[in-house]
Amino acid sequence: MNRRSLLQGLGLTLGSLTLPTVGRANTTPTPEKPFRIAHITDVHMMPLIGAAKGFARCLDHIQSLAHKPDLIINSGDAIMDAHRGGRAVAERQWKLWNEVVEKELSIPIVQSLGNHDIWVKNESPASILDGKKFALDKINEADFYFSKDLGDWHLISLDSISPNNEGRWYTGRIDEAQMHWLKKELEAIPAFKPVMVISHIPILSACIFFDGNRFENNQWNVPGRWMHEDANELKNLFAKHPNVKLALSGHIHLVDKVEYNGVTYCCNGAVSGAWWAGNYQQTKPGYAIIDLYADGRFSNHYTPYA
Repeated sequence: MNRRSLLQGLGLTLGSLTLPTVGRANTTPTPEKPFRIAHITDVHMMPLIGAAKGFARCLDHIQSLAHKPDLIINSGDAIMDAHRGGRAVAERQWKLWNEVVEKELSIPIVQSLGNHDIWVKNESPASILDGKKFALDKINEADFYFSKDLGDWHLISLDSISPNNEGRWYTGRIDEAQMHWLKKELEAIPAFKPVMVISHIPILSACIFFDGNRFENNQWNVPGRWMHEDANELKNLFAKHPNVKLALSGHIHLVDKVEYNGVTYCCNGAVSGAWWAGNYQQTKPGYAIIDLYADGRFSNHYTPYA
């Protein structure tokens, strides 16, 4: 069954993931039956070390839950180092990713881009746009950033991989055009509708301080490619819209939850753990289950699968 047929069979549409009016009482989140999401991130598919089998185990674990998720969200880094191995290597990894998804997955999925997904001829800011277009085609998504209804909630997916002309080829932030779009989008969403934000790179995180040696010369050092450079601007924007409740991310392969100004920021580990070499520090390979309730409540639970 293709993705469009699967979505339609569940009463969802590719454009908005809006639940239908007919039969709505059976599908709308309630205190008893929330809209359930499985958040996967940082799979880092590669044709070595059992990555495909590990990803298949993860999907099987998700789909074997007593309360099966209504949707899977992949927040990026589906493949490994597209920017270093050459286009043929990236093509092979994407082929493997899509083979596992088509064979093993029976739940609708929406996907965002991570830095590892972007194929570039060289690590330069000028190459990023074409690399993103290449990756979008592989995940069957139309836009770098997008907005969708999820029943009584609203999802905003940000593209947090931006060109960086000072040092590394990318950094974590949204560009001016995307910021303008985000402001308009938040203004248009009814104030009573809870909002969940997805980004590959964390907007706000605690675990970034433990990813490598981040303390040197009597100060903490957090690179912009670890956490959003525009975190302060986004924090101020969210404060104007109290219906922004939850922000999910990956990228760091560690798990944390930070509550600040009424928004809960969750960094949800990695399906690949330590890049398919076991645990990353104290974090096991896993995914998160997010339950969204009609009254604006939610839960986020990280779940090891092996």
